[in-house]
Amino acid sequence: MTTSRNLGVEDATDVRSVPRRSVGQKLLSSGTVLALVVLILFFFAMRPDVFLSFTNVKNILYQVAILAIIAGAQTIVMVVGDFDLSVAATSALAGAVAASLMISGWPIALAIFAALVVGLLIGLANGLLIAYVNLSAFVATLATLTSVTGLAFIVTEGTTLFNLPPEFNNLGQGKFLEIPLPVFIAVGISVILWFVLRFTTLGRRWYATGGNVEVSRLSGVNVRRARLLAFTVAGFVSAIGGVLLAARLGSASAVQGEDNLLFSVAAVFLGMTIVRSGAANLVGTMVGVAIIGVMSNGLNILGVNAYVQQVVTGLIIIAAVTLSSLKTRER
Repeated sequence: MTTSRNLGVEDATDVRSVPRRSVGQKLLSSGTVLALVVLILFFFAMRPDVFLSFTNVKNILYQVAILAIIAGAQTIVMVVGDFDLSVAATSALAGAVAASLMISGWPIALAIFAALVVGLLIGLANGLLIAYVNLSAFVATLATLTSVTGLAFIVTEGTTLFNLPPEFNNLGQGKFLEIPLPVFIAVGISVILWFVLRFTTLGRRWYATGGNVEVSRLSGVNVRRARLLAFTVAGFVSAIGGVLLAARLGSASAVQGEDNLLFSVAAVFLGMTIVRSGAANLVGTMVGVAIIGVMSNGLNILGVNAYVQQVVTGLIIIAAVTLSSLKTRER
């Protein structure tokens, strides 16, 4: 006896079996993007003659280019379930090393290479302490932050290093098609990191490690190696940001770009609400970076006091962590 199938009924049953998301859950997931849109509309309404002009949009991109690189480094570490308090200090030391070597007469390319090696070694040290010595990420990277900052002061002798070669400064101050070069470099690095996280075996192992360490280990993932590589790559990428920041400012100091630590963490937390899994992801991080850049630029245009901006930044970090926590509960 032949039994006919009512495809319409079966399909409807399948659809009903998938839990629907509430309006609140949908708003939570789209809250970060919505916040960015609201900020853009608000500042445009306040200063329509300035905010969305080509010059100002270019300025925003220029301002967030370095932060985007540092936030990309932070994203990698947070994908594996850790965080790195030393990314900003690593970038400052890398910039200081490059500047110091160039002032001493080293060729530009060799000085940059040495600075990137320094960042890679710092990331490697973090990875070894966390993955193999089993220190907590907070303790290990806090210790690294302190030590690296001290090294940066030693390298710079507590001063700001000036008189860098014009060819080096052009990396941070030059333009292509009227758009600053750091913007192109930040976009290139972000695309590479996104591709690694999204399409490579290493990226899948990082996400698996961040999702559940024990399950990943039982599945054959070398968790220690995955965490080691994550911190090493983060250190290297942070050094790129530091070198680029030194080129952009035409100088280097031990505390250069120190605000990028908090901003990078805030950007990653804001980006976590983009995806249903609530995991760190590069696209979401870049949206978070955009929010921070738009807010900072808009408040400057409106002439808001710098101290008030610090208060607003703190509130954004609180909101970012809260949204991320709610997203985790949703899972």
